[in-house]
Amino acid sequence: MPAHAAHPSAFPPGYLRTLQRRILASPHFTTNTLNRDFVRTRGFSVVFRRESRSRVEREFPFFAPYLARALRPDCSAFYLNPLRLERGSRVDPHIDRSLRSYCKEIPVPLTVSVLYVAVPEDLRGGELVLARGKKRLACLRPVTGTLVFFDGDLTHSIEPMESEGARLSLVCEQYDLAADELERIPAFAIETRARTYD
Repeated sequence: MPAHAAHPSAFPPGYLRTLQRRILASPHFTTNTLNRDFVRTRGFSVVFRRESRSRVEREFPFFAPYLARALRPDCSAFYLNPLRLERGSRVDPHIDRSLRSYCKEIPVPLTVSVLYVAVPEDLRGGELVLARGKKRLACLRPVTGTLVFFDGDLTHSIEPMESEGARLSLVCEQYDLAADELERIPAFAIETRARTYD
C-alpha cells in the first residue's frame, strides 16, 4: 500500500468557500496551541472520541461533510484542527502525536487526513513534505479542494510560505486506541490558545 494518497476535487467549491468563511469566523480561531514545530500558524483544535462525532457536527456543522468523507471506521479518537499559514509561516519536521497531552504513551495515528480548503493560486512555498526516516517520499504542492491521506508514522513538514495570501487546511489525526488509552482521551474538547473548553 502507498504511504500517501491524494484525491483532487474532493469537495465542491461552494462547500470549500463556506468552510473557509466559517473557520475564519470561529471565536476559537487564533494563534495556534500546537507545539513549537508550528511557526507563525493559526487555528484551533477539536479532540473527540468516535461516539462524540454527532456533538462535533452539532457545534461545527461545517465540518460534517469533511468528517463523513475523511474519517476511518476503524479509528476511535481524533484530533481535528484547521491550520492557516501565511507568508513567513512554516511547520518543522515532526510525527503527529497531538493526543499525547492526554496519554503520554499514545501510539502514532493510523492515518492523517488533510483537506486543502484554500490555497493561493500563485503559491510559492507551503509544500507538504513526507518522509520515512531519512528517506524523502513526497513533496506535495497544495491545491484547493484536494484531500490527502498519509500514514501516521511519517515524518512531515510544511515548507516556508514565501508568497502573499494564506494557505488554509483542515487536518485530522486518526487513532485506533486500546480501551485503557481511549478512556484517557476526552469525549469532546476544544483547544484554543486561551484555554480548553469542555
